[in-house]
Amino acid sequence: MSTTLYAEEAAATASQVRLRGFHPGWYGAVMGTAIVGVIAYQNPGQLAGLGDLGRAFGVAMVALSAVLAVLLGIPYVARWIGHPDAARQDLANPVAGALYGTFPGGILVLAVGIATVGPSIGAAGDVTLTVGVLAAIGLVLAFAVSVLFAHLLFVTHPVGPEVSNGAWFIPPVVNIVVPLALLPLVPHVAPSDAALLIFASYAFWGMGFVLFVLVASLLYDRLIFHPLPAAPLAPSLWIGLGPIGVGSLALLRIAQAGTPLWGTAAPVIGVLSSLIAAALWGFGLWWLASAILLLVAYLRRGELPYGLGWWAFTFPLGAYTASTLALARSWHVGLLESAAVALFVLLLGFWLVVSAGTLRAMASGEVWRR
Repeated sequence: MSTTLYAEEAAATASQVRLRGFHPGWYGAVMGTAIVGVIAYQNPGQLAGLGDLGRAFGVAMVALSAVLAVLLGIPYVARWIGHPDAARQDLANPVAGALYGTFPGGILVLAVGIATVGPSIGAAGDVTLTVGVLAAIGLVLAFAVSVLFAHLLFVTHPVGPEVSNGAWFIPPVVNIVVPLALLPLVPHVAPSDAALLIFASYAFWGMGFVLFVLVASLLYDRLIFHPLPAAPLAPSLWIGLGPIGVGSLALLRIAQAGTPLWGTAAPVIGVLSSLIAAALWGFGLWWLASAILLLVAYLRRGELPYGLGWWAFTFPLGAYTASTLALARSWHVGLLESAAVALFVLLLGFWLVVSAGTLRAMASGEVWRR
């Protein structure tokens, strides 16, 4: 009996240790998995033979992201209740604090995924209600995390420029995702409420994108005038693709959703949005090339240890892939559609590698050690 009690106490202690050290970046897995489903459902390349398979795969990936959101959401909330000191300590950390943005980010990207695949598998009313609830929760948390994390950087002990890193892009990007979660609700509300949703979409786009520009300038300065970030932060350099890709895609989607409100100005707004989205996509192409070269540099040094930060290889690339696909179909450019296919294949490769690494780290216990 005593042996059994000892084993139970040891297991309970180990569980509490894991909960106390639960990593704030876990919801990156929800974001990375959901975006794969959103893109797959749209059948990149528009291959007739893969249409049904792509839709089925997209539904499965969004469903998997929903399961992950529930399983990971429980310890996320439990940690704030049971170990608020550890949770607050992470939030005040200039690296770990930004990762809390993955929580509202995962909720919002899941809302986008459900809005994308939901109508084909569920009742329209249920889908709209689910998307609305997730969008509301994600919106509030995205704003709160972006304000609170910045505030803590402002008022805590001074940090040097070498501390800036790609994880700082997470709070901005989740605000830019807000429009993509709100816009599916526009056709289901009264005109006055639709106007409010469109206004809020532009407001959150502006909030997130201006913050992205500010952080990008800090990171650019850091990369030029200081040594490269430590190897565990290497994946964070890919996160810059997220605000660019989502920012470009959101402009296209807001212009389309707001067409009934624009009146005779609708064609002009549509063209301007398409032009700005294309310009942002070009910046994303530069960022992607730079991120690849930096990744190669780290690999040549043999410095790329596994960490939950590896999920930064998935959602940002997925956001840029989704933007590429949307622009290809907006501009009717076949080469862009082919580029979207290539990017999607790369995204799938990253998702498989990162998922396998995460499962191995869970089995070995490495993922629970901080």
